[in-house]
Amino acid sequence: MAFVGRLRRAGLAAGVTETGDLVHALEVSPPVSVEALYWTARVALVRRQADLEAFDRVFRAVFDEAPPLPLTRGAVPPSKRDDAHLAVPHGVDETTAGGGLPWATLPPAVAAAEPTDSPLQTPERRPSALAALAELPFEELDPLSLAALGDALRASLTDWPTRRTRRHAVDAAGRRIALRPTIARARRTAWEPVTVVRQRPVRRPRRAVLICDVSESMRAQAAAYLHMMRAFTLVADAEVFAFATTLTRLTPALRRTSADEAMAHATDAVGDRFGGTRIATNLTALLDSHHGNTLRGALVIVASDGWDSDPPARMTAAMARLRRRAHQIVWLNPRAGAPGFAPKVAGMAAALPFCDHLLPAATFADLAAAVRVLTR
Repeated sequence: MAFVGRLRRAGLAAGVTETGDLVHALEVSPPVSVEALYWTARVALVRRQADLEAFDRVFRAVFDEAPPLPLTRGAVPPSKRDDAHLAVPHGVDETTAGGGLPWATLPPAVAAAEPTDSPLQTPERRPSALAALAELPFEELDPLSLAALGDALRASLTDWPTRRTRRHAVDAAGRRIALRPTIARARRTAWEPVTVVRQRPVRRPRRAVLICDVSESMRAQAAAYLHMMRAFTLVADAEVFAFATTLTRLTPALRRTSADEAMAHATDAVGDRFGGTRIATNLTALLDSHHGNTLRGALVIVASDGWDSDPPARMTAAMARLRRRAHQIVWLNPRAGAPGFAPKVAGMAAALPFCDHLLPAATFADLAAAVRVLTR
């Protein structure tokens, strides 16, 4: 159908199933007016709320100037239908024309809600809409979509890996005997160890350290990576640093519960964003600072495209020190998923031998896949 073809060119995902539903609906209930045709086509073709705007635009362009449809054989005008016994759903104004289908779209109260003052007020989105947005490059997403996908990424951080500590806790199923509690109880039974107390090692979440590149070559990914770092800060209690030419600690700014406040404070904290890139210098500065102890036994995540103005020998020395101190090093590169990618950039080539994983990070779907690798 030509109408369905125009909808597809406008971006509406109308496949073979939706087109077949429309044809069957027109056979069962032939339209008697343009309004009836509108609702029949909308119910059959529109499966996502995000597609309503494109559908309405194409429908108006095709049918607004069309003459009234004649009654086809077998069609019964609405005035002669015996549907008085049908109950109107609660909250529906049956006198309002074109008010929408409350059982298929948002209720009128939600659809007509006044916009809030917050620029990052996250809308309610269906999982299918979030999945579609997650496949888009970062530069094609608006702040609302970034906030929604950031919340979804935060929700996916559920089972964070743990590490074994030197502390022990009493546990009846433990394999190791706790000597002191066992001897203390033996004092009550003439020093006979009647009750044996067992213990197990205490496990704590493994520390995570995120180091994100916010230079000019990472401008398109900077906002999305801030949402990723905020998710790690709130869930995994991670330490977060951003760098271009200098290193900036963003952990206090990103620990705020409000997404828009966290993004605003993080943006204000980084004064050299969208400038040059000095990866090796900033890694060395982190290793030499008092925050360098947070790297011991930590899962270190570096998000950068590898473009570095420092010499490769300096990158090799910094990554070798980082490798000896960290538990694992994961490098997120927004260009790693491109066809034919090869780490030919000098900085990336020098850092790659010291990395446990090199993962693509050009979309939120890539970030979600990276989270699955980190938490397994």
